Order: sequence, then C-alpha cells, then structure tokens
Amino acid sequence: MTETSRNLVPEDEFPTGAPVNISRRHFLLTSAGAAAGAFVLGFGVPVGRARAQQAASPMPPGTRVPAFLEIRPDSTIRFMSPFVEGGQGVFTAMAQIVGEELDADPKTFVVENAPTGSDYLVVHGQMRITGGSMSVRTSYETMRRLGALARNMILQAAAKRLDAPITELTTEPGRVIHAASGRSLAYGDVASEALDLPVPAPESVTLRDPSKFRWIGKPVGRLDIHDKSTGKAVYAIDCKVDGMLHAAVQHAPRLGLTVGKIRNEEQLKAMPGVHSVHSLPGAVAVVAERWWNAKRAAEAAQVDWREPGPDADPAFRYMPADFSTAAFNDRLANEPGNGKEAENVGDIAKTFDGAKTIVSATYRSQYLHHAQLEPPSTLARFNPDGSLELWMPNQAPEQFQADIAKLTGLDPSKVIIHSPILGGFFGRHFLYPSANPYPQAIQLAKEVGRPVKLIWSREEEFLRDPMRPMAAVRFRGALDASGMPVALEAISACEGPTEGVYGHKEDSLDPTALEGLAGKSYAIPSYRIAQIYVKNPTTLAYWRSVGNSMNDFFYETFLDELADKGGQDPYELRLKLLQKNERLSNLLKAAGDLSGGWKRGPFTADDGSRRARGVAMASPFGSHTAAIAEVSIRNGQVVVHDVWEAIDPGSIVNPAIIEAQVNSATALGMSQVLMEEAVYKNGEPVARNYDLYPILPPDRMARVHVRIVESGAEMGGIGEPGLPAIPPAVANAVSTLTGKRIRSMPLSNYTFES
Repeated sequence: MTETSRNLVPEDEFPTGAPVNISRRHFLLTSAGAAAGAFVLGFGVPVGRARAQQAASPMPPGTRVPAFLEIRPDSTIRFMSPFVEGGQGVFTAMAQIVGEELDADPKTFVVENAPTGSDYLVVHGQMRITGGSMSVRTSYETMRRLGALARNMILQAAAKRLDAPITELTTEPGRVIHAASGRSLAYGDVASEALDLPVPAPESVTLRDPSKFRWIGKPVGRLDIHDKSTGKAVYAIDCKVDGMLHAAVQHAPRLGLTVGKIRNEEQLKAMPGVHSVHSLPGAVAVVAERWWNAKRAAEAAQVDWREPGPDADPAFRYMPADFSTAAFNDRLANEPGNGKEAENVGDIAKTFDGAKTIVSATYRSQYLHHAQLEPPSTLARFNPDGSLELWMPNQAPEQFQADIAKLTGLDPSKVIIHSPILGGFFGRHFLYPSANPYPQAIQLAKEVGRPVKLIWSREEEFLRDPMRPMAAVRFRGALDASGMPVALEAISACEGPTEGVYGHKEDSLDPTALEGLAGKSYAIPSYRIAQIYVKNPTTLAYWRSVGNSMNDFFYETFLDELADKGGQDPYELRLKLLQKNERLSNLLKAAGDLSGGWKRGPFTADDGSRRARGVAMASPFGSHTAAIAEVSIRNGQVVVHDVWEAIDPGSIVNPAIIEAQVNSATALGMSQVLMEEAVYKNGEPVARNYDLYPILPPDRMARVHVRIVESGAEMGGIGEPGLPAIPPAVANAVSTLTGKRIRSMPLSNYTFES
C-alpha cells in the first residue's frame, strides 16, 4: 500500500483502451508477471478480446471472475475481497469459501481489499458494507459459485493443453489431473490459456457436496496474522505518496462551533516544519512536512470559537454548552409518553389488571466510544488526469465514493478509493456527518496543491468519535400466581443509530433502536415494545452488535428481576419460557453443560472466594447465543473469572475464527459492562484519551470457554453475536452475589463490598 511511483505504461500495451487506474494497473502487471504469461484474472487489466467484451456487458455482482482472481505462474492466488479485513478474519473465510470450489488451498491465497465497483456489491447482490456481521452469510453462495466458475475456466484451458475431454479431467488442490494418461498440470501452468476464456454462465457450474468439503468447516489458520505479527501489515496511517505533506487538526471543543479567528496564526506559521495554517468547518488545521510538527502547531493554535449562525448546516449537530450526560440520562429515564409501538401482542392491559404481582423498573445504558486502536486518517491526492485518489479506513467503499463525488462535484469514476486493512473498527468507519477526516483532507489537498495525509490524534478522535447511543428503558412485568411472567412492557427512550445517521422518520421506527428488546423468543403471552424518540446533541454511530449491545442488557437483566420476584431460578425460568423452541432450549442447555452444570450461587469457590453465576441469551444477526458468567468481588471491584458461551450460527465456515470472535466479543462486552463510559460535562467529553476512558486490561479478562452448536439452520453472523449476552450475564451474577439489583452500566459506578 506504500504508494508506487506513477510510471505511466505505454498506451499500446493495452489495445482495448479501456479506462483503468494506471498506477494500480502498473502494480498488477509488475507484481503478477503478466509478461511471463501469468493467468491474470485481475480487475482493471483488460487484456484480450473476450475479457474486454465481458467487461463491457454487465454481469451480476460476484460472477465476473476477472474482477476477483489472479492466478500467478507459481499457482499462488491473489483474491480481491469485497469485504474489509479489520481483525475479524474475513480474508481467511473468503479464501476458504472460494478455495473450496476452486480446489485451491486457502494458504496459497494472498487476499487484499477490493477497489470500488459494481462487481463487489455482493451483499444481497445490491450493496457492499463490512458490518452487521453480514460478510460471510450474505456472500457465501456467491463466493462459492465464483470459485466454481474459476475452476471451470481452469479445466477448459487444461483440456485444450492436454488435448483431452474436459469430462475426463478432475482437480486436486492447485492441479488439474488427467487420470487416464497420468498427466497433470499446475493451475499456474495453464494461466496464459485461461486468461482469455469467457466466464461461464453462473448456472452452468455445480457446487461441491458439503460432505466433500476440504476446508469449509475446518479451523484453517488466519492468512493475515503473519504480516501483522511481523510488522508488515499496512494500515491507512502507514500509506505514503511522493510529495506528501502531513496535517493535524484542532477541533472546536463543542460540536457545531465555527472558527472565528486564529489569534496566533503568524506564530504558528513560523513554527518548525509548518507549511500552512487553514480554517476548516469546525476545526483549524496545520499542514507540515512531518505529522509531529503539524500536531504540535495545531495544539498551540489559539482559536476564537463562535456559536453557529442561522445559516448553519442542519445536518450537523450542535452541542449546548450546558450539556451533561448525567442530566441527559435522567431526562431519558423520565421522558413522558407511551412511545411508538414495534410490537404489541396479547392483551397487555387486561393481563396487568389480573396479575398477581407487577414489577416496575427503569434500566439505563451509557454512551460508548469505539476506541479502536487505529485513529481515523485520510491521505488525499488530486491527480493530473483530474481524478481524486484517497487512502482511508472505511467499511463501505462505494458509499464513500458517492459521498466524495457529491462533495467535490467529480464524477464517481474520478474518485478512487483505496481501502487498507483496518486497525480495529467496531462500526467506526461508516459515513458519519462531522465525524470523518476525509472532507478535511480533501480541502487541504486542494488548498496546498499537494497530497496531504491527515491523521486525527487520539485526543481529536475522542472529541469527534460518534457515540453508541444512550438509552433508558421503562419496564413493567406481570407475574401470575405461580411466579411466571405473563406480560412484559418495555418503553425505550432513545435515538437509534440508524436514525441518528440518516435522520428520524415520524412514520417509522428505527429497528436498530429496539433490536434486542423486540424479536425475543420467550413465550410470554402478552408483551409490548415501544420507543420514545429523543434526539441527542452528540453524533451517533453503529457500535459492535449495535442496538443489541444495550437492549439485551436491559431485557435479560429485567428478566432476572422478574425471576427473583416470582421465586424462579433464572436459568430454569428461561428453559420454561423456551420449552417450545428446541433450538434455543438446546443452546441454553449447551451453555449449562459447558459450565459444568448450572449453579447460581452464591457459593464458595476452591480459593475461598464468594462467587455467583449469571445467565443471559441473545439472538443478534441471525445467530443465537447463551452465556454464563461467574463473578466475585475483590477489593470492591467485580472480578469475572469465567465466561461460558454457546453460539449457534446455523452453519459455519471456520470454527477457529468463531472461537476467536467470541473471545473478542466477550472482551468488549466485559469492558462495556465493567468500565467503559463516555461522559460529557459542559458540552465537552471528559475523556480525551485512554487515561480517562479505561478499557478492559488483560489482567481483568475472564477465561472464555466456547461451544459451537451447528444446528444446520441458515447461516448467521459471527463478529458481533458473541457480545450482547455478556453484559447481562455479568450483571445478573453480580446482582445474585451482592443482593444489589444492577440496572445500569458500567458497574464501576457502583460500590460493592468485598
């Protein structure tokens, strides 16, 4: 990803004259060895009449093999992934799926993020995003078929080379076999012949019987680990181009403020290495030869910040000077009204009137930062051909391309997006108004006439990071004479992340605001789930597991509260409520078995500590989970000793990745429930770095035990489903151990006795 020099390739080397990205084309040719006859099924390299004709006619996303695959003379395979790798293992999963049908060992794959283009809109054949735990489950069949199409092309070329009927040919990993003559060819041997073949019709290929899978369903090793562990991985903040300048910013302390005057502008310009000083919407920027010089100068800027005027862009939010999260939390908890209904089943009013016991409680969640390791950055360059080239962390390249085209007035084809691997993301790198550096980088590159790489310091990122929403939920539960729940009402006061990004619609609900409250499978006869919309002054964003990250905490902890009021064991209560749901019953039992048998406690452990366990379930993104957590209190602090989590994703590609993702999600879920909280006072965030925004340290991480229950149902997501059940499982365990009902996060706001 370190930028190549823009050596122009003579036009006569590409007789089709098709428009391509020259620098990328040059890189493809030099790296793939096309001159030596490589099978360059590579995007943007229109060599040969058949391939040019294919490129001219539209093909369904995920079927044009040349957009995805390049097989080199040594039979290694370069694959352009439609999904961005950010540590979740999607590069490896894509290699397993495509390699399975291509009959090529995934370890021979070199996987990179694909460029923009309609070929990569493989999410339901309509769009491309890396998020919502959608990558593998929405592209599984498409990627299998892509591998099968490529294998068919290899077989056609081999049949011609061997002068044998294609029906007599088979494949072994990376080789074509003609058993009748005892001859074989490596995939790389037939590269030049296969290069010009048209892609077969997608319906003409037969996919492999799952019983014969070599790699799908197996714990294939991660392809991205070596480069990451040896420091070779290139992230957006590592990218460089010739003649590049660096930039840093100082944002207004509150959202919506504008730049009045930079009082010490001349002094800033005189600082070492400084090239220029700029006013941006809501920020000042310093451009310098080195980023550290830019950062020092940006921090030293003395700015008169102004309140927004009547002509302020309504798309951007304004943060009042008196805003505090404590007051806003109280407002949400006391917001009047019955809300707009997402679900209303049974007769709530009648059931409550006839109930033996009614339980009421209000539960709260906090704002959260993404706090990903890699801070946002953008490298922007205007090229002599009128194009704009950007290197930037992102989860949806085409969305950024379209937005940048609108911003600059350029045709989208002139906006070239490079998508390096992500240094963590959790939903951070989507299109968020005023929360992305690319508009700033574009403006700076235009004003200075040179490429500019802008990096937000950690302090500036914490100032502009869009929040995981805050919510308060008013619950009512009705119990019958036997202590069983017969009615449940949940009214959430919040703004969902989707409506936070795209705007609130009065005639509809944001499903991400209520997921985890709505859609529950417990057999409670009457229930009502509703939302009261309350707009936030902060910018909002998707966060790992989105609405489930807070709503499953609300629901599952209140369910435990109902269990206590009704004299029910919370684990047994869930089994009763799920007795007609075999899949979820089996999953809960699997978690219980994994933990050595359910025991709630409190009980005394072998080390003499007093402990208890909590249980919770969640069903996000097409998968289902059940978690049990064991806790104690040490020096007034919650200690989570073990987490046992069973996950049913329907069917699987790589169990090792699933286990790693459950571990990762458990860590983030524990961090959320134990300590993470974004606090605002006087309209400004209290934390501007990790010193005041602590995340879970290694010595507080629990032992995690994972069981995968492959039910065979439709494939669900993996990256996010492991998180939502963790916070309520921990909170329920703490409530049992201490006798103190936990109704909010983080637990660091509570005082516990050891």
